Amino acid sequence: MSIKIYNTLTRKKEELQTLEPGKVRMYVCGVTVYDRAHIGHAMSAMVFDIIRRYLQYRGYEVRYVMNFTDVDDKIIQRANQRGEDPFTLSERYIREYQQNLADLNILPATVNPRATNEMAQIITMINGLIDGGYAYSVDGDVYFRVKMDEDYGRLSGRQLDEMQAGARIEVDERKENPLDFALWKAAKPGEPAWEAPWGQGRPGWHIECSAMNLHHLGEQIDIHGGGNDLIFPHHENEIAQTESLTGKPFARYWVHNGLLNLSGEKMSKSTGVLITINDYLTQHSANAFRMLVLTSAYRNPLAFSNEIIEQAERGVERLQSALRPGMPGTDGISSEAERNLGKQADATRAAFIAAMDDDFNTAGALGSMFDLVRALNQARADGATSGDLEPAQATLLELAGVLGLRLQPEDDSGSQAADPFIGLLLDLRQDLRKQKLFDLADGIRQRLLDLDVLVEDTKEGSSWRWSKRA
Repeated sequence: MSIKIYNTLTRKKEELQTLEPGKVRMYVCGVTVYDRAHIGHAMSAMVFDIIRRYLQYRGYEVRYVMNFTDVDDKIIQRANQRGEDPFTLSERYIREYQQNLADLNILPATVNPRATNEMAQIITMINGLIDGGYAYSVDGDVYFRVKMDEDYGRLSGRQLDEMQAGARIEVDERKENPLDFALWKAAKPGEPAWEAPWGQGRPGWHIECSAMNLHHLGEQIDIHGGGNDLIFPHHENEIAQTESLTGKPFARYWVHNGLLNLSGEKMSKSTGVLITINDYLTQHSANAFRMLVLTSAYRNPLAFSNEIIEQAERGVERLQSALRPGMPGTDGISSEAERNLGKQADATRAAFIAAMDDDFNTAGALGSMFDLVRALNQARADGATSGDLEPAQATLLELAGVLGLRLQPEDDSGSQAADPFIGLLLDLRQDLRKQKLFDLADGIRQRLLDLDVLVEDTKEGSSWRWSKRA
């Protein structure tokens, strides 16, 4: 079965057909490093990490490029406010964000280009656009002629003659058209600047990504990704300037994730409605955030709250519960039951692949994994040994790894010092249950849970394990 992927450009699912067989060239817009990254950034990075991991699982060699915008109006303004060198500020936030990604188990990019390291490529590209008549210089600024691109607006679905200069479009009487966008900004006193044929200055936002794509992936790529807030104007402008220069279709598939909402509002540094990744990780696990992302279609908006993340934590615990060893003293399950467990593992893998092949349907993939969790837990309750459980558990671990979830096979050997005392409490609880003193029995269960000891009752009796929040 082939992988189908939703293409924002065509507004439909299409079969993935790469430029080179077995290889994927993938570019994802990174962050502008003027402040600490928030969990909205984490959501987008995680979505494309999951897509990348799955493509690799299906045998593709993925060259994954994610940039850093390290020279920008916001960086300069923030550095001036703090009396700090803008390059020092951006470098600090780059290092912090890279650590955030590692803490969230997001694979490092093949390449992390920075705008400040790509000036030669940016200037060469702008020169080519000027020579082709697609751009013009005014007083040291360079603008792209939007009207030269007859298809401008096709990604966002906007008609050129209906567009008006809006909040994100600079109103400048020197422009030939209000919709023309900046490729280069003339130097201002005290700001970082680079030499160019049309004068000292620095690049506009949009040209940076196009130049980095050309440098690290070539004139054409397979997948271009980012949040859906980048569709217009950023990605629209990338298409216009790149295709005007090369004369070739730029990206085959445009993939956009929905945005993360906090208390009904979009996460944003500018509005202050945000939770930083650092703040999140001091209170919750990386696995829980990934579970939150996995439970929703990546193209949909995602709500965040403490209640929702606690549900995600419980989902992780359910997956982890299936990795417990068999209960001591069991005789094992029948050969038929063992075969059935193996069949469920195979069915789970097949259902997982079918779901992920359908535009990376992670919610469906998780559903198939929970089918296997139920089968494993039932087999354990029926007396399966650790050896009976291990093949199906290996399948669960394999699929969890594809999604980037860090689960660990449980080993309770480290709890030996506490075993006798917890055993005594379970015996006492069992006596209380026989005497129908259920409130007291439930109290013991809750106190143990407070100490990260999870008690489970089965037809074989009561057992316990450490409640691990990975």
